Amino acid sequence: MRTRSEKRTSTGWLIGILFAALAALGAPAPPDAAAARPVVAVSASVDMSRPGAVVPRDFLGLSFELSSLPLLASYAHEGDLVALLRSLGPGVLRFGGVSADTQVAWRDEPAPLPPWASGQVRAADFRGLAVLAARTGWHVLLTIGLGHFEPAAAAREVAAAKAALGPWLEAIELGNEPNAYALHGLRSEPWTFVQYNEQLSAYRAAIEAATPGVPLAGPDTSGSSAFENWAPAEVVDQRPAILTGHHYALGCAAQPPPSIERLLSHRTQQLEEASLPGYVSVARAAGTPVRLDEINNISCGGVAGISDAFASTLWAVGYLTQAMTAGVAGVNLHGNPSNCAGYTPLCAPTPRDLAAGVLYPQPEWYALLLAKALIGERPVPTITIPMPRVNLRLAALLADDGTLHVVIVDDDPRGARSVLVRLRADRRFSGASVLALTAPSPAALVGVRLAGHAVAPERPWSPPAVLPRVPNERGVISVAINPSSAALLTLTPRRRWH
Repeated sequence: MRTRSEKRTSTGWLIGILFAALAALGAPAPPDAAAARPVVAVSASVDMSRPGAVVPRDFLGLSFELSSLPLLASYAHEGDLVALLRSLGPGVLRFGGVSADTQVAWRDEPAPLPPWASGQVRAADFRGLAVLAARTGWHVLLTIGLGHFEPAAAAREVAAAKAALGPWLEAIELGNEPNAYALHGLRSEPWTFVQYNEQLSAYRAAIEAATPGVPLAGPDTSGSSAFENWAPAEVVDQRPAILTGHHYALGCAAQPPPSIERLLSHRTQQLEEASLPGYVSVARAAGTPVRLDEINNISCGGVAGISDAFASTLWAVGYLTQAMTAGVAGVNLHGNPSNCAGYTPLCAPTPRDLAAGVLYPQPEWYALLLAKALIGERPVPTITIPMPRVNLRLAALLADDGTLHVVIVDDDPRGARSVLVRLRADRRFSGASVLALTAPSPAALVGVRLAGHAVAPERPWSPPAVLPRVPNERGVISVAINPSSAALLTLTPRRRWH
């Protein structure tokens, strides 16, 4: 048993290490060590001998309501969208959401809208979307409405989309969250995969007759439980090229109601970690990639003060890296360019900005920028021993050239203990550069910074040429992480190890 003197010496050593790490990150140490925030140390290691599947080049994606397609297609020639998408590299634009089944009608000739529709998509919109795709390198995943059973109209719509988009059309989905049609009054009971499959087959026959060979994505279910029920049957009967499903961390009508604390809680993380294998196991059994083509933090458009705050950034970083580690082929963050108060990576703050395509990055956009560094790498297992009572997430990915990236997210609230992560690293690494993701608080709507910089919509973001570094001390890299922040560590091998 250690004496009190030994314990004080140990605590002083830990605080000293923390101050040194903070200084390396450019953060000032408190002037009075006795008044410093308590510190907890976490030891972690990475097993580089067991890399997983490569994170695909088009892993990152955005999802929008189908009703937004005409507007976003017009941004091919104006506004900031082209530059912003290019800053992420290749990706997938998905158009779908509830509006695909309930609000948007296909119109290939002048005609009145049906009573149920409030908007339309035309061939000219697909041509504009094709220009946007070609200018950015982003492919399109298009949802065709199934809520109102019109196979012939669907066939004409797909033919027009394929003619305009050509190779930029990744696949089509038939219906948005069709497993919930009866719940939303779009079908009467009984409504199971059997009834859905009959109507899906009718759509596919009409589409194939008009435009052979267009890939199918599906079943586009509302969550992992429905996916595990519907996807295996869809694999057998429809042979989709891509399996798709949705995920929201919290429900808008949940009790207790959504909060920042619940969004960033260890319980929410556990539920998400449990749901991801359900998607991946079905996909692996089928030999078909799975894409979570509509995800975000709180359903029903989100909640102001949570979905548009820095808490959404921390959640998104954690979930994106979880999905990479699990083996998901891609994710699409859902958003609404006209609603900056809900969940959305990009939005226009005023109607004038919206009309001109002047889009501003929201807090979630920073999560996408951080995740971009991980594209093309392979996840490797991380082990944290012991795990004290801190709300910390770690993920590691290995590049072909031996570079190791480690993502650390501290979801604890401001005022909690800082964490000193002592990463047991191979001596081939000289140390690590640290790219920090910070904001004044989880509730902050502004002030998000990546490597100390805000994202400007008029120019692509790139990391500074020089980042703070921490050394490899006898095989251990020690990095201090403040609560409610995240960091991307880049460990580059010494030259003699290449």
